[in-house]
Amino acid sequence: MIFIGADEIRQALSYASCIEVIREAMTRLSTGGTQQMLRQILPLEEGRMFGIMAGTLGPGGPFGSKLISVTPHRAEGGPPSHQGAVVIFDPETGAPLCQLEAGMITAIRTASASAMATDVLARKEARVLAILGTGEQAWHHACALPAVRSFYDIRIWGRSPERAQALAEKVRKQTGIVCSSYADVGDAVADADVICTVTGAAQPILTAGMLSPGAHVNVVGSSFDGPREIDDTLVSAARFYADSRTSVLAQGSEIRHAIASGAVAESHLLGEIGDVLLGAVAGRTGSGDITIYKSLGHIVQDIASGYHVYQTIRQGRAG
Repeated sequence: MIFIGADEIRQALSYASCIEVIREAMTRLSTGGTQQMLRQILPLEEGRMFGIMAGTLGPGGPFGSKLISVTPHRAEGGPPSHQGAVVIFDPETGAPLCQLEAGMITAIRTASASAMATDVLARKEARVLAILGTGEQAWHHACALPAVRSFYDIRIWGRSPERAQALAEKVRKQTGIVCSSYADVGDAVADADVICTVTGAAQPILTAGMLSPGAHVNVVGSSFDGPREIDDTLVSAARFYADSRTSVLAQGSEIRHAIASGAVAESHLLGEIGDVLLGAVAGRTGSGDITIYKSLGHIVQDIASGYHVYQTIRQGRAG
């Protein structure tokens, strides 16, 4: 077994390559070719969590598990919010192949999944990207989504104006795209074509009345049943898709709340993003549709991304 750190992962896993890896993984999931356990979350003190995820990419494919601790309210400049390990096992021998640093895998694959969903659901002419949040995922989303659309304007909103401004400057230097910070959510998303919510908000920060017709929203920040980034009005106004139907109906707080309140029925979840990729479920049906991709994050994404990193690094070391 080899150990692969964050720096090696960053070098071996570009956003462009990860987008394609995630595309294949989510297609496999929606054909029933994969197997996975519903994620287990153990609450810890002070809002921290310990998560356990396990699964396989299907017959003949690698399998593995992720153990990860999540510290939502970390100190500025402190360690990453997600820390842990992804372990990948050989599909033939059953032996562990590698242990990867989980924080970097999680960061890149989550943003790449949003980029893949954006490519599938957003209008082709989308040019304005709004990111709500200023943490790790905000940065990675700002870097990943330009791989699928030619954005000319990126907008950053955060509860801390200083952090939002600092992130906007960092994104502008990295991407070369005009990037500005906003003090108000409504101003940030006004006329935005694509919106990514990557916050730790406990209560909704985004409503249907804030969006323009045709917007696509990646709802990413809440990863368990409880916190909500968008309200029932937005859930009910949109064509709603999940990374995993089973997982989102069990732990996706936004649609669970909307179902419980009577705003929508369970059938409002139209399908998985893999279903859309396969052509089994319709995606955007018109330029005025509002579309939502609910991302909980999925173990098959971690396994597929981790295995891609492992193969890339082993080939490099062999060379």
